[in-house]
Amino acid sequence: MTTRLPAALAPWAAGLAALTPELAVALGPLLRRLDALIGESEPAADDRGTPDGHGGLTRSGRPDQLLPSEWLLADEAPDEFLRRLAEGELLHLAPEFRAPTVRGRIVALADTGPTQAGAGRLVQLAALLVLHRRAAARGTELVVGILGDPPGEWLTGDLPELLPAWLAARRHADPTPEDVRRARQGLDAADRAWVLTSPRLADRLASRRRVLASESSGWGAAGAVRVAVHLAGTRVELPLPATQIAVRALRGAEFRRAAPALLPLPVPAGTTGRALPAFTTEARTLLLRGARAATLLAVNVPVGPQHAVPLQVRRHQLHGPVVAAGRTGRRLIALQVRGDLLVPYVSGRPLGEGGEYTAEAGALGLDRARLEDLLSGPVRPVLREGDDLLCPLAGRWWRIGRNGNARDDGPLAPGTEERGFQRFRERRLSGHPLLPEAERARHVVHGGATQGWSEDGRNWVLRCGQGDPLEISFRENADVVGLVHDGEQPALITCTRSGRLVRSIRADGTRTLSRFSGGSAPPAVHPTLPLLAAEPRPGRIVVGDANTGRVHHHLGSEQ
Repeated sequence: MTTRLPAALAPWAAGLAALTPELAVALGPLLRRLDALIGESEPAADDRGTPDGHGGLTRSGRPDQLLPSEWLLADEAPDEFLRRLAEGELLHLAPEFRAPTVRGRIVALADTGPTQAGAGRLVQLAALLVLHRRAAARGTELVVGILGDPPGEWLTGDLPELLPAWLAARRHADPTPEDVRRARQGLDAADRAWVLTSPRLADRLASRRRVLASESSGWGAAGAVRVAVHLAGTRVELPLPATQIAVRALRGAEFRRAAPALLPLPVPAGTTGRALPAFTTEARTLLLRGARAATLLAVNVPVGPQHAVPLQVRRHQLHGPVVAAGRTGRRLIALQVRGDLLVPYVSGRPLGEGGEYTAEAGALGLDRARLEDLLSGPVRPVLREGDDLLCPLAGRWWRIGRNGNARDDGPLAPGTEERGFQRFRERRLSGHPLLPEAERARHVVHGGATQGWSEDGRNWVLRCGQGDPLEISFRENADVVGLVHDGEQPALITCTRSGRLVRSIRADGTRTLSRFSGGSAPPAVHPTLPLLAAEPRPGRIVVGDANTGRVHHHLGSEQ
């Protein structure tokens, strides 16, 4: 039997996905009222930012934001219009804002001592869901600290990893005001810390700001049924979930495990492929597989128009699964697997005599498992260097000569293959020698003439040539997937690991690229142009401007 979320909990669907539907529904009343209480105490975001056009569609908004088709419905079928209005189904244009860069995290300092066992922990669970949603609204992340633990030891990650770690962090003694003071001292200046505890500890704190205290206040035959929550001088009584499911929740039995893979499971070679787009070279050519792994689609992306138009696609039917491809000048080169061989395919001027550049797949580290893994992601790049072909496979660069001899040409840079193939992290593909600071850094990203480096993946320094360094940072759990330029201003393109929210982060602000968000994989970013391509939903690929977030072209499943 499947339990559906009620309409009132629809805005919470992303966070509640970490719980079973039964617990999500049971926790709903406590969750919603706690959200309202926290919202009265402090708004979710300080500033929505500067209005910047529209960023998609939403089911809420002002009457002037309704789509013209909805007004037409009001004229032609007023009863249906009223029904959709009552059910919250009318579509509105969603306003887009250029938001100021948010540097601070949302921090939950949790009391996991004996006094908070039972009802207090259920309130904390609901509070973590509320704070996680507020963190997402601010473009940052939620981290959890356990009171009494050494400062700086944080529980991080998405909710499926975070909630079980918080639940397991039970302590045998209640924390003290000194524990709270030390935890607050370990925070960054821009962080917002919430203390989740009991009234007993809250009454002893010097500052009660953002202190959420709870205690059981009503009892039934099977245990606590109501809880009193104190915040900012306000006391409210809220309902608790039924005892049976509450006990299962406190034992961790109602948490859903995190999905182990970022991409769907690989498919058998030679049958179906993944239509994930990729810019593998500096050409304006978007490459992706078709419905079958042996089909390569090539799209030459024209200069963006002012409105979305379909793309013209050229279909190349190969004899085996495509693992890599790239356009050099007017020549398109692809590498396909045929039996135990890696065989080139060329559209345009031939590379040489038939049979040249054919290598044994095993010599390049390709076995069946690695081949299936390659086919679950975008095509890898193929480069031409002198008379050789270069291709990154199985953690190494491989140089294939005319005679088919494959030579190991060195390892890929650290992090390049963490999630597919991160072209912007591969140091060999930078068009300029790396700066000494970038050479020594743990994380590197490059785009055009600009290079960026970071030690933690979130606080970045960018420099173009010998220009002044520029600092850009973010707090949410996201990966940098590209670096583009808006005039002379560089911007990091990031993609959150949960929800696949794509953002453009500059020194002066952050923009959410909602039209490119929500896909099963991060977007493709052009190495030298502000071009972005993504598959926000299966069967539809959009291409557009990485700075404005506007879609210029689209590609449907029928193509």
